[in-house]
Amino acid sequence: MTHKNATLNRLANEKSPYLLQHASNPVDWWPWRDDAFEEARREDKMVFLSIGYSTCHWCHVMAHESFEDEEVAQWLREGYVAIKLDREERPDIDKVYMDACMAMNLSGGWPLTVLATSEGRPFFAGTYLTKPQLMSLLRRATKLWREDRAAVEASGARLAEHLAREENPGERAPDRALIARAVDGLKRSFDAKDGGFGAPPRFPMPQNLLLLMEQAPDDAEALPMAERQLAMMYRGGLFDHVGGGFARYATDRRWLIPHFEKMLYDNALLTYAYAEAYALTGRKVYRVAAERTADYVLRELTSEGGGFFSAQDADSEGGEGAFYLFERAELERVAGPELADWYGATEAGNFEGRNILNLLGNEGWEGDDAALAPARAALYAYRKDRMALGTDRKVLTAWNALMIAALSRATRALNAPRYRDAALKAWDFIRAHMQDADGRLFIRWADGQAAGDGLLDDYAFLAWGLIELYRAALDPSLLIAAEALARILVERFRDAENGGFFLNAADAGLIHRPKEFYDGAMPSGNAVAALAMLELGRYTAQPRWREAAERQLRTLCAAARSHPGACAFALLVAARHLTPSRELVCACADEDAARVVRERLSASGDRALYVLVKTPGSAQALDRLAPFTADYPLPAAGVRLYPCQRGACGQPVDAFEQLPPGFA
Repeated sequence: MTHKNATLNRLANEKSPYLLQHASNPVDWWPWRDDAFEEARREDKMVFLSIGYSTCHWCHVMAHESFEDEEVAQWLREGYVAIKLDREERPDIDKVYMDACMAMNLSGGWPLTVLATSEGRPFFAGTYLTKPQLMSLLRRATKLWREDRAAVEASGARLAEHLAREENPGERAPDRALIARAVDGLKRSFDAKDGGFGAPPRFPMPQNLLLLMEQAPDDAEALPMAERQLAMMYRGGLFDHVGGGFARYATDRRWLIPHFEKMLYDNALLTYAYAEAYALTGRKVYRVAAERTADYVLRELTSEGGGFFSAQDADSEGGEGAFYLFERAELERVAGPELADWYGATEAGNFEGRNILNLLGNEGWEGDDAALAPARAALYAYRKDRMALGTDRKVLTAWNALMIAALSRATRALNAPRYRDAALKAWDFIRAHMQDADGRLFIRWADGQAAGDGLLDDYAFLAWGLIELYRAALDPSLLIAAEALARILVERFRDAENGGFFLNAADAGLIHRPKEFYDGAMPSGNAVAALAMLELGRYTAQPRWREAAERQLRTLCAAARSHPGACAFALLVAARHLTPSRELVCACADEDAARVVRERLSASGDRALYVLVKTPGSAQALDRLAPFTADYPLPAAGVRLYPCQRGACGQPVDAFEQLPPGFA
């Protein structure tokens, strides 16, 4: 029986699109908060915790089959306090209970279904359940709760104790042998024909590609591996050839059939990876991929104020992926037979009788298809009018930070200042809406309201994003803001005893304080924190940041010993740590001189060159941030350039042409 009345539950007052999707369920949902657990204790009930996100296909299926059903709702009302959680708003809570699911089942995913005691200790964790499976679970758990309470509570206590065991990886100095082990592992699992690693489903995992590109000078096989996957992902159906942007993952080996939801974080990291590939190779196809992905985000996932929305749904009016599927005749009518041929459309179709557009038949194509742009534009407009596609309009700090980093990298690699302007606008949005007067961050903003005490990823990702944005804009205020975030990160999240950073602050109130060293769909927050501190150490020359980066890398490299391939981003940071840097201080007499310097250097793709621009307006602040610059006075006219490399400084010069090789 499906619930039909318009009665709203407690979720009606929430801002999360995912929670609001469940506000009219007959289930008596609570949002995650202390009084829900107090209610469970008072009523002597178990906790039923359901975790998902707004664009998750199987979350929608379980909602329709079970949470809109009166029989399920009745069982939950009688024996449980039901809590609904948006994993994107509280990734720290999701991490705790996903770890429980992995410990019980060796696998996980969303929707995540958890039964717990009123103390939050889980004794069952699973993923999607059909209605019969869920009803069976609820009945069995209710019987156990009544007849063998001690066994249930003991099980929850044992699992909570297991989760709370602190991982102490020890220390290992960064070295190239560990990096080579990670790359060798990628080589062993690499699919040379179709690109990607291991068996389907295939996730993009851009951090693996970035590590391979980082190793390109030292390993002749590394860059071709990265290029093969980049080419296949873009040519396949994982990429939306009509509107731009990438889906979350491919269900098949050839990257043809995607799981159709589009996530901001994937598109940020892939924009970054394709921009990096273009900077390394100059191949037009990577430039086109980076541009079409970044432009998709700016067109469809950007708020009026400049913040970036979280995702677009896999489901639309005709079911999963219907928004992206076309019949051959439909394509010919709207966009012409040439477009239908180019994108491999057939009468029979390649997915459930319809077509996922792709370029898999165009091996060797290098991105030159401008002649089809009018036909694509016509198809884009038709598709938009044909049916609606849901967008999760909440703004997440960590994911926005990744997009800021990506747009900043694209600015420099593609010489496209419009991306820098969008990144600056996003930073303005975060400052205005998602950061308090003390500099602390909120996790999310939605419908005019910020909420959630910022987590490790928020601070680490944004510090990195601002450093990347500094490289694109050469505005010292961005470095100053990045350092302020890094200071909060160290103060609130550092594990002084065992090394690394916790995911949440000490006052989070969970059954244990999670810590993550391994990459997931996004790089580990611990790895990104290491990169931010490494970069700050090189820009500022302050011992606190150099020492903090080295300490963090020793912890990360120790954690990577057993599974180096799972720590690709950390090892990318280790590789940069092992690469000598060059520093260039540009002391400018006035803003006109500074403008010339910025125009010349902000497009530089040289990662080993660290540029500081000192002007009359920024001198005092820059001298505080990087005290060594106090010894470099402003000239009476023009610019004075101070080059340093390998810990030694050369003679200052007055023109770029006089600099040693590698500085300009």
